Amino acid sequence: MTALKAPAGPDPFVDQRQHPRVSVAMPAFLILGGRRYPVQIVDLSAGGAKVDCGTALVVAGAVVTLNWGGAGAQASVRWREGRLAGLAFAAELDPRDVADLARRGQALGARLRS
Repeated sequence: MTALKAPAGPDPFVDQRQHPRVSVAMPAFLILGGRRYPVQIVDLSAGGAKVDCGTALVVAGAVVTLNWGGAGAQASVRWREGRLAGLAFAAELDPRDVADLARRGQALGARLRS
């Protein structure tokens, strides 16, 4: 019997995201086909977001608009699994805006937990 060797080099399954993600708990709306669906942003980066979209009829490949607190971004749905969906923004968010949204989302999450 031959022993299997670990592959040389970096693990091919290590997260390859271009932008660091921050966990948030922020209410938002997903606009798809002229309809508005309430969602919650679960995590966020300059390049995209993970949202809990509940019953929204979102499928991979759909082009949507994600609106939060008076701001928004066009995005494409990269994946959908159960209630969660991964979005890739059409244009990157400014990292300062992401940091501000993260602070607001974390503050809101802390307020909801207390």
